[in-house]
Amino acid sequence: MTHEDQATGKPKQPNNPLHGVTLQAILEHLLAYYDGWEQLGYNIPINCFTDNPSMSSSLKFLRRTPWARKKVETLYLATLDYI
Repeated sequence: MTHEDQATGKPKQPNNPLHGVTLQAILEHLLAYYDGWEQLGYNIPINCFTDNPSMSSSLKFLRRTPWARKKVETLYLATLDYI
């Protein structure tokens, strides 16, 4: 038996802190937490954060690159004290 979210009809994921959080929301949180692209690029040194960064180019890269997205998600969880 699975428990479903009444609004979406999708299974609930109570043990997944990333459930329902968009990649854009994660990136916005990290930019606010680290006070901009420079410090975010220092913590995750990838070109989309260090070389002429923008929200749209970073989201595009992260959606296509699983290893980079994992780094961003891990850093996000660390800022929320989940790790």
